Amino acid sequence: MAVSKEQLSFVEKLHALARNYWWSWHPEVMSIFQDLNPQRWRLLDHNPVLLLDEYTPEQLEQRGRELVLHSRVNYAYRRWQEYMESENTWGGTQAGVLGNRPVAYFSAEFGIHESLPNYSGGLGVLAGDHLKSASDLGIPLVAIGLFYHEGYFSQQIDEHGWQQEVYDHVQNSKLPIKIARLPNGEPVVVHVDTRHGPIYAQAWQVDVGRVKLYLLDVNIDQNKPEDRKLTARLYGGDQRTRIRQEVVLGLGGAKVLTALGYRPHAIHMNEGHSAFAPLEFIRMRMAEDNLSFEDALRDTAAMCCFTTHTPVPAGHDRFDWGLIEEHLGPTADQLGIGVQGLMALGRVDPNNHGEPFCMTVLAFKCSRRANAVSNLHGVVSRRMWACLWPWRSEEEVPIGHITNGVHVGSWLAPQMRLLYDRILPVGWDVRTAEPETWQNFEQITPGELWETHQALKNRLIGFARAKMLRRAERLKLSAAEVAETQNILNPEALTIGFARRFAPYKRADLVLRDMEALGRILADSRHPVQFIFAGKAHPADNGGKSILQRIFRLTQEPGFKGKIVLLEDYDINLARHLVQGVDVWLNNPRRPLEASGTSGQKVVLNGGLNCSILDGWWAEAFDGRNGFAIGNGRTHVNQDIQDDRDAKALVDVLLHEVIPLFYDRNDVDELPEKWIARMKRSVRTLGWKFNSDRMVMDYVRTSYVPAAGGTSCEMTRLP
Repeated sequence: MAVSKEQLSFVEKLHALARNYWWSWHPEVMSIFQDLNPQRWRLLDHNPVLLLDEYTPEQLEQRGRELVLHSRVNYAYRRWQEYMESENTWGGTQAGVLGNRPVAYFSAEFGIHESLPNYSGGLGVLAGDHLKSASDLGIPLVAIGLFYHEGYFSQQIDEHGWQQEVYDHVQNSKLPIKIARLPNGEPVVVHVDTRHGPIYAQAWQVDVGRVKLYLLDVNIDQNKPEDRKLTARLYGGDQRTRIRQEVVLGLGGAKVLTALGYRPHAIHMNEGHSAFAPLEFIRMRMAEDNLSFEDALRDTAAMCCFTTHTPVPAGHDRFDWGLIEEHLGPTADQLGIGVQGLMALGRVDPNNHGEPFCMTVLAFKCSRRANAVSNLHGVVSRRMWACLWPWRSEEEVPIGHITNGVHVGSWLAPQMRLLYDRILPVGWDVRTAEPETWQNFEQITPGELWETHQALKNRLIGFARAKMLRRAERLKLSAAEVAETQNILNPEALTIGFARRFAPYKRADLVLRDMEALGRILADSRHPVQFIFAGKAHPADNGGKSILQRIFRLTQEPGFKGKIVLLEDYDINLARHLVQGVDVWLNNPRRPLEASGTSGQKVVLNGGLNCSILDGWWAEAFDGRNGFAIGNGRTHVNQDIQDDRDAKALVDVLLHEVIPLFYDRNDVDELPEKWIARMKRSVRTLGWKFNSDRMVMDYVRTSYVPAAGGTSCEMTRLP
């Protein structure tokens, strides 16, 4: 006799909650796991499966009684079940045409939570936020990615300030995931053919609320030893490794969907890594409906949407003839176009036999809807890829834009959520994309907002001290150095955060360009200022590593020590603390190379202010009163001159706007009222617009529904 959901035991409900990442954006559920054992929860990277596995059922039951957890677990479980079963969603009325033929969303990485290290940075976190919003909105969507047994890498900064990469084996059996299975219970295993034999992949299922994410794993017995290591690391290896990963992602991912019975109405390629996916859908149409290649390409392209994220030519994957022949030769034969025909699909000029195969070109040619990820990035992308449409003017190139957003539930601090619950309308969390939802935020009392922000800032400082202490212990630093670590950072000082990938164009060291000015800023005891840096450089990027090392060395110098801090191993957990606790988020890329830059959007939700170059999303967000702008948005053809100009503008805005406004306090309770007013305006004017619910709604209206044959409308903000 089947057991009803209501009859499940306390322990069974706990384990069920742990297996769906819905808990990761509901603080009241996370707090249940944390309360079981706060220290182990932290040490286990907030992985509830690992935590629960440390207890026998009897011990869990006993712990639940001691902490009076039964009612909390019952309530959380009931809320989760209501969420999963509800049909009263935005997608239920706005995306009905997708029905039981969902969107297939392909991405090389997914940043769902720190317990699943299947991401390197912004692209993956964006993909994770996309899935969460699709789940909240009730959008029929299924996602495909790769499972990396060693993830990206853990970063350790040695005593010389040089980045060291540490790769840890990820125990998939100890993650909130499970083997994907066919209706008969057999694991889903597919293969893709290459000239040197098949590559097999098994699928793992990750439940992200209502959305299912399937991660392909090649570390299985059917593969040769070298192929079993193929997806060990994200963005690791040479060009041959990269193309083999992308073949598994695109062709293998499409086969997994077919094996599981999915017949997607729309195919979304998140960046060019997954551009091989349409080829498998074309092959299936040819086989099932006896279509010609041209007809199958036309019909498949009508279903495909492509999002490009990379504003520099060097960032797009390109492969030579030999790699395409070796790995796509069998597919080209099945399509009836041969390798030469396939190469033509990946070339700007099909007749230029010297041109390599470009994944982004293939994605554009296999899609009828393409978008950049901010307004300015749309301009850059149309200029970059106008060569694909030589008969059109640059303004007519069919690449629109949908500006990225972030998932409110994942990035909003619980303390700020309490303020939101009090000041915003009931049910605000399911209407975050509506500007009317946020209009009352400026009515919040200044003291209440400031006290909440200060509490989050203190939490960040405590987290930073603990993280620095663990590094000091690892390096066996002296007792004096350990003591210094325990007191770094001043809770009363203006705290500026900079955290992102340490790529040279992001210019983490721009504020160091004028050391004399930086020294004056940090020497002012009346208006103390401190900087927190974090970020990883790609393992092969020595330029990025050198920038990181330069910042580290500065943290050791008199006058800067304790006022500039570099935190190692930037991940989702560290990002969460930073975006929730800093006063100012600094972003100073070399315009226009920041496609969007979503980290600052997370800061907005938590009351922090952005100080940024007018690039990416900030170019369309800044209104003069909701943050700070570095420079005037103009660029110089000479890169050194541009860097000097921007460095001067950065120092200028810090000295004449940011610092004076922060320390302009009233006489009654020493509140920075003008600063708080800017905080309020930032949340009200930007919170609704730069969140992933609005972003996914845009994709549904302008890409998914038209791709599925619904009422067509133009791409958001086409030129």
